[in-house]
Amino acid sequence: QITSLVRRAALTQNDNHFNYEKAHNFKVHTFRGPHWCEYCANFMWGLIAQGVRCSDCGLNVHKQCSKYVPNDCQPDLKRIKRVYCCDLTTLVKAHNTQRPMVVDSCIREIEARGLKSEGLYRVSGFTEHIEDVKMAFDRDGDKADISATIYPDINIIAGALKLYFRDLPIPVITYDTYSKFIEAAKISNPDERLEAIHEVLMLLPAAHYETLRYLMIHLKKVTLHEKENFMNAENLGIVFGPTLMRPPEDSTLATLNDMRYQKLIVQILIENEDVLF
Repeated sequence: QITSLVRRAALTQNDNHFNYEKAHNFKVHTFRGPHWCEYCANFMWGLIAQGVRCSDCGLNVHKQCSKYVPNDCQPDLKRIKRVYCCDLTTLVKAHNTQRPMVVDSCIREIEARGLKSEGLYRVSGFTEHIEDVKMAFDRDGDKADISATIYPDINIIAGALKLYFRDLPIPVITYDTYSKFIEAAKISNPDERLEAIHEVLMLLPAAHYETLRYLMIHLKKVTLHEKENFMNAENLGIVFGPTLMRPPEDSTLATLNDMRYQKLIVQILIENEDVLF
């Protein structure tokens, strides 16, 4: 519980600038004209492929220097071409937000007009309308209009939110922590299981942790309207398990074997969000 409080304090401490760690995304680059390394300040020799450039922030360094550059990438919004399919930490650092604004916008809209909607998150919206919402976010960012006048069916907004999570190159529950979460879910003693899940949560990158925390608070609100929407924590676990966590190796068998544990993890996160986060 103490570590959770420390983590939460760190996240809210500085609302103007979110110092989430992010590694640079270096790619070999051919520079036109003379260039100097921004790490060691020495000249980059050669005619082609003289060094590497970070495709998220534009930092130019020698290939050998790239091993020593700290994880302090500050992505440049001009370089981030889209919102969907973009690494979560990259997106929040580029927009200087605590969480991806897609998550904030969709949840705000759903909580304003959709909490009592029957089968919320289970009922699918029209695929082409969901694609429209995705394109609007990619084009307009947080200025995307997803109001009831344009999308009266709340299932379209819920579908766009689920699609955002599915499209992430690294899922909200990261590949690195996946097996640890599955192992924690297999513990039979409920208190020990909760403790194990809490420990794994602390291993998530800050942006992933914060996004998951915010989503679980929202899903808990959804369950409070279960009488109208028929969506309890277990039903939401079935929907969000495979959306938030995917096994690192693309194995159908592993996915099938793990499905009940994926469901259980999300169910436990929703039911215990006040204790776990």
